[in-house]
Amino acid sequence: MLSSKVLRQAASDYGIGLRTSFRWRHRFLQLPAKMEADWLEGIVEADETFFAYSEKGNKHLERKAHKRGKKASKGGRSKDDWIPVLTVRDRGKHTFDAILSSTSLKDISKEMTSKIEKDSILCSDGYKSYIKIAQENDLVHKRLNLSAGIRVIDKVFHIQNVNAYHSRLKSWVNHFHGVATKYLDHYLGWFRIMDTNENLNKNKMFIIQQHLTAT
Repeated sequence: MLSSKVLRQAASDYGIGLRTSFRWRHRFLQLPAKMEADWLEGIVEADETFFAYSEKGNKHLERKAHKRGKKASKGGRSKDDWIPVLTVRDRGKHTFDAILSSTSLKDISKEMTSKIEKDSILCSDGYKSYIKIAQENDLVHKRLNLSAGIRVIDKVFHIQNVNAYHSRLKSWVNHFHGVATKYLDHYLGWFRIMDTNENLNKNKMFIIQQHLTAT
């Protein structure tokens, strides 16, 4: 896990079968998937990113398979080919993310409500859902108008940290040549631990596992 090895490489390096490599990985990843910030404060950034829907590894596909190399049929917020992931992150690097059914106000609000301390400052793009969420949760709202080139307000308020997080996350996921949608939450948790824990090593990983198992 520390080396972000693909399954076949891990199986080869440690002399185990591919199925065992797969089983062990996802057994370990059940716990990191649950390890995320449940309270954010101060300047808080929120934005969504999208992952291509994938049934990688499934023997029985729920829909017709795409040809290798074929791009998703629709961009933007299409629910057919893209899975939206919400990421909320404060300047203390406390990070919460959630796989959404859609980017509707209802779905985003369900995940964000009670996650941010009142009177914190929410930074977001111009998506209207965040206006309502800020009002309902007593948050100061700094709304960036990205289409007009307004990416920073008062030199402090922006969503550059969460966007940089998304960039690192996408680059890391690409290393695995795609991730099955049903296991996406496992990989989100894995990356979250890797990204927010400085000088992560085997001992720290064991401590994290023991702590999560105990709780």
